[in-house]
Order: sequence, then structure tokens, then C-alpha cells
Amino acid sequence: MQKRAPAKASQKPMPDLPKIDDKSIDFETIELLFFAYRDFISDPDGILEKIGYGRAHHRVVYFVSRRPGMMVADLLSILGITKQSLARVLKELIDAGYIRQMTGPADRRQRRLYPTLAGRELALALCQPQSQRIARAYDGLSESERAGVKSFLAAMLSNEKAATVTLEE
Repeated sequence: MQKRAPAKASQKPMPDLPKIDDKSIDFETIELLFFAYRDFISDPDGILEKIGYGRAHHRVVYFVSRRPGMMVADLLSILGITKQSLARVLKELIDAGYIRQMTGPADRRQRRLYPTLAGRELALALCQPQSQRIARAYDGLSESERAGVKSFLAAMLSNEKAATVTLEE
């Protein structure tokens, strides 16, 4: 009986990548952003895990609570996802009683989203530890320094529309 050679893991062909001088990369800021994000979402992740939800549920509950009456199309635009991606999460949140979906008053084709009392409480419970983390980070900073942090974060967004949607409403 012949021995078989171990199967090679299939590798995807590498695209042509640009040559980059790694001295031009700000690894320190990249790592700070990575670890800050990891810690920022850890508290809500723990709460969501207890009720069988994930980050997608968090984002939906958050934006619907911040903008009651928003249309499904607006939520899709803010999240930058497809209808199919949103459908399952939204159905779960509606079925669990965290979000209500109602037709628009003038146009019955519109689907408007509202948080229920339970949905609003969930959104606040998820935001509270994040808000405390932000307050600790801001502690000791001047108003000008706080404005600088917000300006930096807004500048990190991929386009002006995202900054406008996020910061104005």
C-alpha cells in the first residue's frame, strides 16, 4: 500500500501588491486604533453575547434608537450593507420586541423603524459602558483637545457623506 503525500493547502494567488517602504507606515497609531476598538466594543459584546446577539444587532439598535422613524433605506445607507444582510438581524430584533417597523404616513411603501421601550433600554445599556470609557479618555483634556479628537475621528471616515450622516444628526 502506498502512502499518500499530505494534501497541500490551496493558496489563493497573490495580487500584484505595491512596493511600500514600511518606514512610511504609522504602526503605532494603527495598533492604538486596533486595541482601542477592541476594548471599546468588548463591553457591549459581553452584553450581546448573553442574549444571543452580535455586533450587527448592536449597530441596528443603536441607529434606530438615535434616529426613531428612520427608513430602512437610510439604515442600509448608514451601515453600508445590503438588504439581505440587514433582513435577518432586523427580523430578529422585531420578533424579540426591540424594534417596531411601521409604514410611512404619506407613502405606504416606506418602512420606518422605531425602538420599543425594550429596544431603547438595550441601546442605552450597550452605550453606557462605551460612554464611560470615552469619559475616562477625555478626563483631563481641554475642550480644544476634545474637539481635536472628534476632528481626527471624523477625518478617518472614508468619505464626507459618512461624516455628515454620522455627526450632523
